[in-house]
Amino acid sequence: MASDSSESIQRAAANSPRSLSGLLPYLRPYRGRIALALVFLVLAAVSTLLFPVALKLLIDNGLVAADPGERVLALREHFLALFGVGAALGVFSAARFYMVTWLGERITADLRNAVYSHVVQQSPEFFESTQTGEVLSRLTTDTTVVQTVVGSSLSMGLRNTVMGAGALVALVVTNPTVMAQVLGILVLVVLPSLVFGRRVRKLSRASQDRVADSSAIAAEVLNAIPVVQGFVQQGREAARFSASTERAFDTARKRTRVRSLLVAFIITATFGALLWGLYQGTQAVIAGHITAGHLGQTVVFVIILVSSVAVLAEVYGDLLRAAGATERLMELLATRSPVAEPATPRPLPPPGTAGASGAGSRVAARGGGGSSVRFEQVTFHYPSRPRQAALADFTLHVQPGETVALVGPSGAGKSTVFQLLMRFYDVAAGSIEVDGVAVREASLAALRGRIGIVPQDSTVFSTSALENIRYGRPDASDDEVRAAAQAAFAHDFITALPEGYAIYLGERGVRLSGGQRQRIAIARAMLKNPPLLLLDEATSALDAESERMVQAALEAAMKNRTTLVIAHRLATVQRADRIVVMEAGRIVDVGRHEQLVARGGLYARLAAMQFGMEAVAA
Repeated sequence: MASDSSESIQRAAANSPRSLSGLLPYLRPYRGRIALALVFLVLAAVSTLLFPVALKLLIDNGLVAADPGERVLALREHFLALFGVGAALGVFSAARFYMVTWLGERITADLRNAVYSHVVQQSPEFFESTQTGEVLSRLTTDTTVVQTVVGSSLSMGLRNTVMGAGALVALVVTNPTVMAQVLGILVLVVLPSLVFGRRVRKLSRASQDRVADSSAIAAEVLNAIPVVQGFVQQGREAARFSASTERAFDTARKRTRVRSLLVAFIITATFGALLWGLYQGTQAVIAGHITAGHLGQTVVFVIILVSSVAVLAEVYGDLLRAAGATERLMELLATRSPVAEPATPRPLPPPGTAGASGAGSRVAARGGGGSSVRFEQVTFHYPSRPRQAALADFTLHVQPGETVALVGPSGAGKSTVFQLLMRFYDVAAGSIEVDGVAVREASLAALRGRIGIVPQDSTVFSTSALENIRYGRPDASDDEVRAAAQAAFAHDFITALPEGYAIYLGERGVRLSGGQRQRIAIARAMLKNPPLLLLDEATSALDAESERMVQAALEAAMKNRTTLVIAHRLATVQRADRIVVMEAGRIVDVGRHEQLVARGGLYARLAAMQFGMEAVAA
């Protein structure tokens, strides 16, 4: 991890507050509100700068009047003027606070939405190299840092810049000789500040990377709590998270130490320079060159300038931290999925109208519905395993309405066929067609809208049973959802739950058994009613009785549609039109169950292990 930290620091070496320019597209839609916020900001700053002027008039004109009556009237007028300045400052500051806080919240929400919308469009290849916890860290921690800057620090910085510049100009105009010396000293303050700022910038990015590491560990472990507790590894995982947190703390401590030194140096050096100017002013009063009111005005302008510089030092640190957060977010937004929409998508023809020739008698008996699928000499390597072919010279033609089973040992490439068919990845060589259209040329939405899938690891969302099934077709009515549940033999167990279809199923469906989750997924696919159905061990989590019921439902669902089935339990595929036997990414045999057993190849060996030699012979 130490090397990771140094790498993060090196990667951040080129960072600067200019990285915040990545936020400009999110600021442009609110130009009017930004302009209004700037108006209130300037008015608040001007109100502050008017205070020392009013104070000078109070001292010179209100306290030096000879007649006591005139003095009382003058004091009353000047105190009313001071109150007016304070009231204006209060109103303009409140308006500024509201506007910039609104902008911070709105822009952060837009940024989060943009990042999330972008991430969910990425292909699975993105998640092979990026941990979910890393993405969550950027969505939460980094956007919160940006919100702090846009909704607070940036406004404070601009306000204090206006106030500091105004105070500086006033001091130069009223005390040109003295302030020329002070400005010369202030220039010397800037150079060391740049050195400190560079170090803070590097450590800010490294600190955020370390926090992301902790988030990634937490997300991984919390999603696998049953496994962690089953192997009694809670202590080990807690220690691993603690070590990651300590690394994040150590980097943050270094960043805070350097930033504290930066703030201390800027404030001390600036205060010292301005005290020199103030000393020169007191000498001028003693010499009779300026009035007491002039000196009082100078003191307040000095206080405003010093406080502005102090605030700007803090804001500069926040800007450096936000620059690192913004860069991380922009990196995520700049990621482009290798699976891209075609520039001019080809429309998919109606299901069953392409590639229907040559269908067997069993397919013809079903009416030839569904979609055709063609794999032509496909070769594919997963990006994380570039030297190992997941599929090699793979050719498979599936007719509309045909049911084809893919069997073979683990790692044979069966699931890869599904991944490529849904175009989660693009092939390195060869082509894939659905209804006569290459998947690369079809719209992703149109392609995937034509496919229904029941995965082996059924996903259940943390919402009601009704909405989980409706996920297959969001515009479906409640009656249609219940009909799909009945067809998948899920209706009875759902209605037996305390709140029926309205019951909250918990995160990842923890309130359901594995078989119940799988029937929810089957109902979801049946509700979608696609012409092409992909079943990946769709009955693997069911008991024998439930499997028979669901198998009957699936056979009904497979009518008039093309179905590809992945199964390790060969009893579920014996009635398939064809069984494709795969090994090491290649097709090694094709046929019906009886033919494959008679040939005595890999399928026969798999069948013998499952059914026993006597059952196979029978």
